Amino acid sequence: MRQSKLLLNTLRESPGDAETASHQLLLRAGLIRQLAAGIYTYMPLGRRVLRKAEQIVREEMDRAGALELLMPALQPAELWQESGRYEVYGPELMRLSDRHGREFALGPTHEEVITTLVKQEINSYRKLPVTLYQIQTKYRDERRPRFGLLRGREFLMKDAYSFDKDFEGLDRSYWEMYHAYHRIFERCGMNFRAVEADAGAIGGEGGTHEFMALAEIGEDTIAACTCCDYAANLEKAESGSSSKFIIGTGTGNLEKPEKFHTPNIKTIDQLVASLGVKTTEILKTIVFVADGTLVAVVIRGDQEINELKVKNFLGAEMIEIADPADVQAWTGVPVGFVGPHGLNLPILLDHTAAGMEQGIAGANELDYHYRHLVPARDMKQAKIGDFRTVKEGDPCPRCEEGTLKYYRGIEVGHVFKLGTKYSAKLGATYLDASGQAQSMIMGCYGIGVSRILSAVIEQNHDDNGIIWPLALAPYQVHLIPVSHNDETQMQLAMNLYRLLQEKGIEVLLDDRDERAGVKFKDADLIGLPARIVIGKDAGQGWVEFAERRTPGIKTTIPVEEVLERIRMNLGLALFP
Repeated sequence: MRQSKLLLNTLRESPGDAETASHQLLLRAGLIRQLAAGIYTYMPLGRRVLRKAEQIVREEMDRAGALELLMPALQPAELWQESGRYEVYGPELMRLSDRHGREFALGPTHEEVITTLVKQEINSYRKLPVTLYQIQTKYRDERRPRFGLLRGREFLMKDAYSFDKDFEGLDRSYWEMYHAYHRIFERCGMNFRAVEADAGAIGGEGGTHEFMALAEIGEDTIAACTCCDYAANLEKAESGSSSKFIIGTGTGNLEKPEKFHTPNIKTIDQLVASLGVKTTEILKTIVFVADGTLVAVVIRGDQEINELKVKNFLGAEMIEIADPADVQAWTGVPVGFVGPHGLNLPILLDHTAAGMEQGIAGANELDYHYRHLVPARDMKQAKIGDFRTVKEGDPCPRCEEGTLKYYRGIEVGHVFKLGTKYSAKLGATYLDASGQAQSMIMGCYGIGVSRILSAVIEQNHDDNGIIWPLALAPYQVHLIPVSHNDETQMQLAMNLYRLLQEKGIEVLLDDRDERAGVKFKDADLIGLPARIVIGKDAGQGWVEFAERRTPGIKTTIPVEEVLERIRMNLGLALFP
């Protein structure tokens, strides 16, 4: 491609509303242009990168045995109502009506549509298993679109859905997709981790993994082991600590609970300052409302409650911290003095709190607390579980040597075991070998294809611009004659341009009548893997070769060695 013919306008300065490196560079390098908040046009260079990401995804899906189709983006609301997600999904679902008043939604995902389709097309176990996928634009009415392509209202997604006869088949389909995702992100040149995660609004009946591109600007926190391959989203992460006591045993010789006066001492910080104790000696009690019912969660004073773990343990649709007025109305005690001993509420006790020898907690009486409260003895009605957010340095739950460390990540993929969540509600059944109707067992697998562009740039850039991995680069080689007015340089450039194209190399020729400095700045900004500069030595048949990832290393070589240097340095297989 000749750069003089390319619709490409670079920007010297970053737009003021672009907060991240990837957003700034996508705009500055002319790959995208904003139409509205969270809605972008892919310019020619950006579209080339997007197509390459699509192709990698498509090749690996096909390799895994998935079949491509294309479903409508416009979905009837009754499908979502039938699945029970029309209200649950929330305001991110873009809703609209046609001229006849029929309600529709712009698809943020396609579980309902694909399940309905397969219900109509497959009725026998002989046609299972099957995995279907599409690459399609999705729509979500984000409250605050931000970070360019990382959180938009319109984005390109690959969504795949597997249908099996049983859970053993689902397990095979799931791990086939899991390994395909590894191949996809490896081919894209990404530094990523597959982490255990929560299913969120999609739901399901089994495991789920998120694929996280590691980056400081990531909106998700990952807890990963320093020794083994355990990694989980912070919402899902567990630690290796376990309870020291079992409820109701081994506590006979400990002191009985002692109530003592604590006027106006409501917070953990106040208890620490007043009593000279550590936060690890305090039992913190927080009251939640879960689907309209109050429940108390007890953790150690130095820890934080993980609401998602509480929600999942209870199987609740909605959970939030109870209003102080509701707490007092139900317990008769103001917030700050509520404690687990003698509390007339269901109690969830975190396992690390359950392992405390004794602790201090509210006495369910204004201006009073208990000391010598023993969880294993004094909270026999409590249900023990994992209800806290892990901390850095916690022991790994999978190995004995490692501890947990935090990382930031950008979610670029997610795989789910759905089970019968959608097939049962929407009536997607098949006849088994004995002629009995059975619900299909489903899995779903998503990749944010457009998000890959931003994630890759976050991991591959410097102060001057993008550094594209070869697999995603819009072009492989940037060919730059220094002077447009030098006939020798331009003739050599044209000869090389034709040769590289004949050899199957994607080459961008900067044939613009611009100053050399402008050309080099644009080349750094666009970030193609290899650069060939044709300058003052063109008459002697010499050119300068450099790679974008090592900008300080430039080599002057005879023009006859250009192909070999490209083959060696970029690993390209050239056509004869």
